[in-house]
Amino acid sequence: MLMHQISDWDDAYANMPHIPGGEDYPSKWAAQAKRFRQEYRAAGRAEFDVEYGAGERNTLDIFHPDGTPKGLIVFVHGGFWRAFDKSSWSHLAAGPLAHGYSVALPSYTLCPDIRIAGITDEVGEAVTAAARKVDGAIRLAGHSAGGHLVTRMVCRNTPLPPDVVERIRLTVSISGVHDLRPLMRTELNDTLNIDRMEALTESPALLEPVGDTRLICWVGGGERAEFLRQNALLASIWKGLGAATVGVEEPDRHHFNVVEGLQEADHPLTCALCG
Repeated sequence: MLMHQISDWDDAYANMPHIPGGEDYPSKWAAQAKRFRQEYRAAGRAEFDVEYGAGERNTLDIFHPDGTPKGLIVFVHGGFWRAFDKSSWSHLAAGPLAHGYSVALPSYTLCPDIRIAGITDEVGEAVTAAARKVDGAIRLAGHSAGGHLVTRMVCRNTPLPPDVVERIRLTVSISGVHDLRPLMRTELNDTLNIDRMEALTESPALLEPVGDTRLICWVGGGERAEFLRQNALLASIWKGLGAATVGVEEPDRHHFNVVEGLQEADHPLTCALCG
């Protein structure tokens, strides 16, 4: 019998070294997002830098469809809780906008200036602020660390007020990290400063979902084994806790391009998010 054990935890969670041309993705995303913001600014269909909290990075952008929105989608970016902001991801609103949804993208304070628990609270404030500006049902989506943060919104210890939780129809975690304990073994933790207590209270896989939670865990089939495991983990655990869940491994996608499906109205990821 062949048994498997992780010996290099830093490599297990390293994406860029294992993706051809991986170092080019951040600049490509930033350029695409900038063009998208310019287009929606010119059309008068966007609200930029809406303040939702007291922090310097506590702002969000909201893009609106042509006509009355069907509801609200909030997309939370990744970057291992220590990189990026909303300005690199604006173009991912294109697919949901084509389906008639308003799309909000928040920035949040990054580690080490804050703990992950504090980011959870900030994202809760951002979702609440966006919900006050757009009526209707709410759908949440997040990539990587953002997948962790949106699933935290539908845990029983959510920072969201009850009236906002009641409006959430679906949560989509894209390549999400749902159990923080392994990250305590990586160099990432020099910045994240996760301790055992925070791992236990901030890992969705160790928490219970709120009632009527519907969850899609979506990952690229070509991703690192740990992201495949983290994806399947939450879908499996929460199914056993009463949530409606499904785990999806999209063929021929890696950690960086798996999220790009949201740019296309007819991509399976966009269609799953928009219902």
